Amino acid sequence: MEKQIIFEDDHIRAIHLPGTSATLVISFGDLITRAKGLSINAEKSLQKYDYAVVGIMPKQKSWFPASSMQALMESIRPILAQYQRVVSYGGSMGGYAAIKYSKDLGVQRVIAMVPQYSINPDEVNDRRYTDFFDSELHQSMHIAEQDVSALCEYIVIYDPYYAEDSENFNKIQDVIPELHCLKLPYTGHDVIAVLANSALLHDFIERDYDETYFYQQMRAVKKNSKFYYRSVIARLLGTHNAALGKILKSQDLQLDGQFFDNQLKQQITRILLTNKRVDEQDLLKLGIQVNLPFEQANQLVDYMGNTLVFNMITQKIEAYPREVVDINGKYIIALYVKDHGLAQVEINKEHYLICMNDRRVTKLFKRSEALSLDMHPIVVKKCEDFYLLCYKNLYLNSDADGNCNFNSESVQEMEKFQIS
Repeated sequence: MEKQIIFEDDHIRAIHLPGTSATLVISFGDLITRAKGLSINAEKSLQKYDYAVVGIMPKQKSWFPASSMQALMESIRPILAQYQRVVSYGGSMGGYAAIKYSKDLGVQRVIAMVPQYSINPDEVNDRRYTDFFDSELHQSMHIAEQDVSALCEYIVIYDPYYAEDSENFNKIQDVIPELHCLKLPYTGHDVIAVLANSALLHDFIERDYDETYFYQQMRAVKKNSKFYYRSVIARLLGTHNAALGKILKSQDLQLDGQFFDNQLKQQITRILLTNKRVDEQDLLKLGIQVNLPFEQANQLVDYMGNTLVFNMITQKIEAYPREVVDINGKYIIALYVKDHGLAQVEINKEHYLICMNDRRVTKLFKRSEALSLDMHPIVVKKCEDFYLLCYKNLYLNSDADGNCNFNSESVQEMEKFQIS
């Protein structure tokens, strides 16, 4: 028997996937895994063990409103009646629904990862999802005692150091004091992605609750999760920088170029360049590919004595101590300066203009290349006893940490550069 839609309205779509299991799994989607055709949340993992599944997928960011769920009940009851054991599973918005409707669905076990208690701004300080709150649609949406069953076992997994999810967990625990809690530190709201593993999900569904066993399995899964290391790096960066080096040397991450956002990538590379000689294997593990090498150029220094460079990794103008530039010269290239003119760098004996647009996107162009209409060369002005770098009417400044930005319309010490 093929998958089929058993219910659909403006907010949810319920899909029945027949299987041979004695347990029926009700899998709730989340903001990312919203309704798309006949797809079901965690479908590959569930199909691997031939589970019978009802996938309840959100069509909107509307947190499974009670009106839709009550309308679904008539269609789902005949399927529920075929099974003595029903388990519900979901993360975030799906985790909320797995708990909220556990009693109505006659569930014996709930596995909820980083669930919300409510998105009503009057009920939680967490403001991540309050824009989706609809006072008419979400009457009494919080998880309440009448929503849960004493015959159901509740397992909640979250990061105790992530304030927003901790708040929601504490409010849920007030309603369900006997729930089982599994903590996954330094994963933030990525718990769902970190623990995406077929065998672990099967254990959560079938195995008697054993805290020691579940922690052992979770540790094994997270050690092989790229999402875990991204969360750890973001959490510890700046305070435990040695941990980044250990992760890079001991783990075969091989991330793609979009894995870290630009801000996090800039933080990581700044620490790498400042504290150690970067090798290409480290950068490739982080999904960073760089066009190398360079020729030594004249150097500008800021008021702190740091050398002004173009960072080939972050594609930004930055400032670093001279010894850092000497060690990492393949990746951070001193600006080429010769009296008045355009800001340039020299790579493989060829000069490139440093250009930027109003969205602060910076690119290198060969001097012979045509510029797109939105790109403007950065201008070097030679004054009587200092140099300025200008983008339109803005001057580049360099702060104490070496971060450089065009955000000043006046010239102070932070905007003045000297030839080294």
